[in-house]
Amino acid sequence: MVPLVTTAALLSLAVWVYLLLLRGGFWRADQRLDEATDGPREWPAVIALVPARDEADVIAAALDSLLSQDYPTPFKIVVVDDNSRDGTAAAARAAARRAGAEDRLIVVTARAPEPGWTGKTWALNEGLRELRRQSLEARYVWLSDADIAHGPKTLRRLVAKAERERLDLVSLMAELSCEGSWARLLIPPFVFFFQKLYPFSWVSDRSRTTAAAAGGCVLLRAETLLAAGGFAVIKGALIDDCALAAHIKPVARARGRGIWLGLADDSHSLRPYRDLKSIWDMVARSAYTQLRTSPLLVAGSLLGMTLTYLVPPLALLAWPWHGSALAAAAGGLAWASMATAFLPTLRLYRQPPWLAGLLPVGALLYSLMTADSARQHWRGRGGAWKGRMAARALEDTGLGR
Repeated sequence: MVPLVTTAALLSLAVWVYLLLLRGGFWRADQRLDEATDGPREWPAVIALVPARDEADVIAAALDSLLSQDYPTPFKIVVVDDNSRDGTAAAARAAARRAGAEDRLIVVTARAPEPGWTGKTWALNEGLRELRRQSLEARYVWLSDADIAHGPKTLRRLVAKAERERLDLVSLMAELSCEGSWARLLIPPFVFFFQKLYPFSWVSDRSRTTAAAAGGCVLLRAETLLAAGGFAVIKGALIDDCALAAHIKPVARARGRGIWLGLADDSHSLRPYRDLKSIWDMVARSAYTQLRTSPLLVAGSLLGMTLTYLVPPLALLAWPWHGSALAAAAGGLAWASMATAFLPTLRLYRQPPWLAGLLPVGALLYSLMTADSARQHWRGRGGAWKGRMAARALEDTGLGR
């Protein structure tokens, strides 16, 4: 038993040495959008595309933030009502009317999704279809979720960065709500794990294949989107933002351009996570897809989470039982390393430093969510979202394999 515990603790410490030194500095949480808003002499045309399904409670605030953008060139906003059951389209029109901007809003009622498409990718595709139907053209398409509110200079900063640095995709991971004890415990780890999975500095490195985006805020060069195959190439993807980035990056690189992903400082989610269930459902919906619906990858992921996050505190706290000073020391150093690495993300979310020591608790809960995601998929309930099942779409397209 003692050799096993010691070996596990030393392996965990080695993992954290790697993560701190060789994983793109993900833990620094330092990829931020420039404050500079200086752009070209003539600011390019932009069209905002907002897919929405049952978002009547938040879409007005989201549209207010879009209509209030300090952008030199007026831009159209296309809201794609994805067969909502709660009056989302009416709420969107009312918001534009209150702002005196009815001429800037186009509301499209999406047709029923065709086989093989997930709801959001179909809605985005329906938006592009409407742009073609109305012969609306723009250099950039701004994908913004219906539950995201942006600061007034967001679009100007996005376009300025894209133009200045020759980027075909600029994406911001909007700040998620941290209200309530469960959100404070679990939302910062969610952001931390995402940065670890897709180191943001690697995403912007044109020599690497790592590609990711955050779907709540994505500025896309329209011609590159079309050259990559449009939204049809990701039609069955549950994790549509990262799938889109994976298709955009090689096309952009072939044109001498790049992509960029960062953490937002002035864009935030309007979606509250007030209880464990809301966070659990968010993760369980797509975790198994992230692991390519592979039982082996699920097992490997759970083993990796255990080694990385659970072994260190167990090795230290269980010292009186296993009696290995080396295991306890290695576990303590690994636990201190993960807590230190977690601090920048906690600062980003304005949370107290002592929560860093509870990262293993968050990791345990996310491991259980991942296992539950696999269980739901095996029971035919994978990808459930707002009354729709996406597992069939994944199976039909092969993207889940």
